[in-house]
Amino acid sequence: MMSANTIINLSGIKKIYRTKEKETVAVSDVSMEINAGDFISLVGPSGCGKSTILKIIADLIPVEAGTIEIGNAERPIDRSRDIGMVFQQALLLKWRKIMDNVLLPAEILGLPMKEARGRAKDLLEMVGLRGFEDVYPYELSGGMQQRAAIARSLVHDPEIVLMDEPFGALDALTREKMNTELHQIWRRSGKTVLFVTHSIQEAVFLGTHCAVLTAGPARMASYFPIELDVPRHLSMVTEPEFGIYTRKIYDLLGVE
Repeated sequence: MMSANTIINLSGIKKIYRTKEKETVAVSDVSMEINAGDFISLVGPSGCGKSTILKIIADLIPVEAGTIEIGNAERPIDRSRDIGMVFQQALLLKWRKIMDNVLLPAEILGLPMKEARGRAKDLLEMVGLRGFEDVYPYELSGGMQQRAAIARSLVHDPEIVLMDEPFGALDALTREKMNTELHQIWRRSGKTVLFVTHSIQEAVFLGTHCAVLTAGPARMASYFPIELDVPRHLSMVTEPEFGIYTRKIYDLLGVE
């Protein structure tokens, strides 16, 4: 039974990809209960099923076993409408200006454009792109393009935002800055976020909870809260409490 604040409940999820030659277990026995407003970091090696979990939540692929509950009586969720997505590449349409890129989900969903344009303007300001509404994607840096992609994922006011390694292609300094900015955006927006990453430091810095997945076979090793103070600051990564969480994840992944 889901609690009143639970927005996602996965229980015993198993996904198998099949070809003519073989079957591959993508995820096995994944269980998570996620409350509205949580920030969930999914961390693990390549091929452990992190992106598959996002696809399952977004209703893009079926599962072989387990149960999926999205939303609740007080907060019903239509997965075709109430989920935003951000990918490793910004995937902005190069022939559309930044404002028009951000507005794309609102157009697809047929939302009133006057209200959507006002929200897009506010979101661009929130992600630090005020004044860049009328430029094209090629005129922006990689980090700025990802800021626009984050604004685009929020323009239709989704309940849940799924982020699949959104900072994986950025340089280290830009990535650290984007981590701080995303943390601030999450706090201001109040959205429920699932964030896939290979970076253990990033997972701890951003997450209210962490799901650790291991490969061979893909399974969930642990799911636990990260009880660090909010708001978070980059200086926290040198503190002992932060190190305890990173060490725990390293141990779960079998990294010496």
